Amino acid sequence: MLNERIAVYITSDEQLRKFVEHALNQPVLALDTEFLREKTYYPKLCLLQMATPEEAVIVDPFRINDLTILAPVLQAPTVVKVLHACHQDVEILYREVGVMPAPIFDTQVAAAVLGHSQQMGYGALVSAECGVNLKKGDSFTDWSRRPLSESQLSYALDDVLYLPRIYRQMTDKLAQLGRSNWLKADFEDLVDPVHYEVDPRTRYMKLKRCSSLNRRQLSAAREVAAWRETRAQQLDIPRKWVLTDEQIVEACRKEARTVDSLFLVRGVRDKLGTKDGRTVVSLICKGLDAPRETWPELSKHSRNEANVDELVDLMSAVMHMRASEHGIAPQTLASRDDLTALARGHNEESNLSRGWRREIVGEELMQLLQGKLALRVCDGKLIVDTL
Repeated sequence: MLNERIAVYITSDEQLRKFVEHALNQPVLALDTEFLREKTYYPKLCLLQMATPEEAVIVDPFRINDLTILAPVLQAPTVVKVLHACHQDVEILYREVGVMPAPIFDTQVAAAVLGHSQQMGYGALVSAECGVNLKKGDSFTDWSRRPLSESQLSYALDDVLYLPRIYRQMTDKLAQLGRSNWLKADFEDLVDPVHYEVDPRTRYMKLKRCSSLNRRQLSAAREVAAWRETRAQQLDIPRKWVLTDEQIVEACRKEARTVDSLFLVRGVRDKLGTKDGRTVVSLICKGLDAPRETWPELSKHSRNEANVDELVDLMSAVMHMRASEHGIAPQTLASRDDLTALARGHNEESNLSRGWRREIVGEELMQLLQGKLALRVCDGKLIVDTL
């Protein structure tokens, strides 16, 4: 028997189509997914949970022929899709259904501007907003196995059951604080396809320890990392099963031009056959021998740029003060990268130069950098004076 809170356990296209018709007439659709990724490149969708203010369902994707049935409601402008920490869920829905859910409301993002901590967990948010303590017993379950137990289904259902209520309470609080439009740009950015479409040619920038390579070696790493990405996609296996970051960086640092020298890198012989080894060596050579003007720069900022740590520390003090005054998690107001970009004059790269962040503290920080403001301490409190 399914938990009585589950209106439908969806196992057919027709059931899914019926729920979508219902959801299209609702103001809110809560979404969550359960997936596995330990042995694949792409996340394997194992369960999809959805809830409107009137009904909650669990979809078994293993028994659905066409998940694109969800497309109309995911794209419906009149239905707000509510998720918590949405990135992985959005990635899966985009891949499985082929469309981005929009408009969205991320309760984790909203929590950070409503006085909660940065990256607040769903359980903690439900406790704070609804006074309910969720069980954690099935958090590490194997969602690919069937049949699922009642406790597993109940656990999965909890992940969406409270979201419509939390959304309503959060939007009310945002309106009361005059912050209803603050997060519009943030939410739109979360469903920008550019964040979910992988360009193998840029993967080298995320290699661990790649900063130890010079530009010529980095050119080789770009070629190998791109090959690894494509190979992992083709085989649908984790990229580290093809080659680890450390193996790529070490092979390029050693400038391995032969299979024998490549196989001297620890563990590479166990992962690559001779054929793939020759491919990797040819890519290393291609990168090493590429014209100097094509060599990549790991950072577009010059190494000769002035050290701005002291300015960033000063700006951080003001930022923390304003965050506290407005009940906002400091990291949501500004990251250290945002402060650094502003200190270096790269305003266009900083979130502090746009929207509500500029209003709260960005404009003030730019005036501070222009020498128009001064800081002092009075009675243990930071004071900002206009010069």
